[in-house]
Amino acid sequence: MQTPPTPTVPHPPESICLLRLSALGDVTHVLPLLHTLRDAWPQVRIAWVIGKGEHRLLAGLPGVDFFEYDKKTGLAGMRALRRELRAWLGDAARFDVLLQMQLAARANLLSGFIPARRRVGYDRSRSKELHGLFVNERIPDRPGLPAPGSHATGPHVLDVLGSFCEPLGLRREQVRWDLPVPDDARAWAAAQWPTEGGPVLLVSPCSSHALRNWRAERYAAVADHAAGLGWRIVLCGGRSELERSTADAIIAAMRHSALDLVGKDTLKQLPALLERADLVMTPDSGPMHIANAMGTTVLGLHAATDPERSGPYSDRRYCVDRHDDAARKFRGKPASDLRWGSKIEHDGVMDLITVDDTIAAFERFRAGHPQITAREAR
Repeated sequence: MQTPPTPTVPHPPESICLLRLSALGDVTHVLPLLHTLRDAWPQVRIAWVIGKGEHRLLAGLPGVDFFEYDKKTGLAGMRALRRELRAWLGDAARFDVLLQMQLAARANLLSGFIPARRRVGYDRSRSKELHGLFVNERIPDRPGLPAPGSHATGPHVLDVLGSFCEPLGLRREQVRWDLPVPDDARAWAAAQWPTEGGPVLLVSPCSSHALRNWRAERYAAVADHAAGLGWRIVLCGGRSELERSTADAIIAAMRHSALDLVGKDTLKQLPALLERADLVMTPDSGPMHIANAMGTTVLGLHAATDPERSGPYSDRRYCVDRHDDAARKFRGKPASDLRWGSKIEHDGVMDLITVDDTIAAFERFRAGHPQITAREAR
């Protein structure tokens, strides 16, 4: 099938507003789209309406002005945002284009406070939460064809977000992230463990969605397997009570030692930390996608979500995929029959992933990376 030619755009827009508030992984997926817009139209003014934590991750990104919206501020915050955007626009009464890339009801309502001539949203098959009432154009309805033998429910979310430039006459031809990581963040990460020594398995055990998380004793079993082969084990995570208690439980269950960095990094230091690891083990989470953006291979744990839709974009060979099993058990149908974006967040769903599954994925990684396993210090 031939790729259709890229349409010409005789009059590039003067201003574009991106609306994607959360989450950390999803705003990371927007970066290739942003670079496509900047490369095509370096003169265009771009504003991005974003969440507070997500802004901290992306602060310093060139060529875009960020406007934070805190969901706790409700309608008052939406009105305040409208005033800020109008001041930024100056004499222009409206944005030429709004790319409304978040389907949640709150984000749809917020988009109504953003003045724009063209309001580009999702295709009808993905729309929900009254999304269609707030847009006047849509991205192509391109469900995607799963590979032979795959149970994928459609294209990866990064590719869907990348198609938001197509109504503007552009195509995203390449994927690059270029996360802004300050030198001092890399210096901090470099100080956490020496370069010399065995390869590093970094375990980021918690997602912001608790039902995507795996059992602590299973993480410990896989970490012990790696440590027995000469790998160094590092734990990372945020400052929540869940992340602290999970890390404590993993450490208590392990026979080997681990470097505990949970709660010790900032959102600016996190990408630098993930970049230093040889392999990151994590459920579907922000750190999964940040690690992928930094070029680090991910051993992803998927039952609640589909790795073909929301796994590590660059390389999913080392994901454990029990999503189809989860669909059959909890929904009574194969995953290929689920709507795009469906999540199976039920109690016990991640128990479908066994320690043996995950050790097998780890061993696939070892078999494919002799330059890394050569550093194992047994």
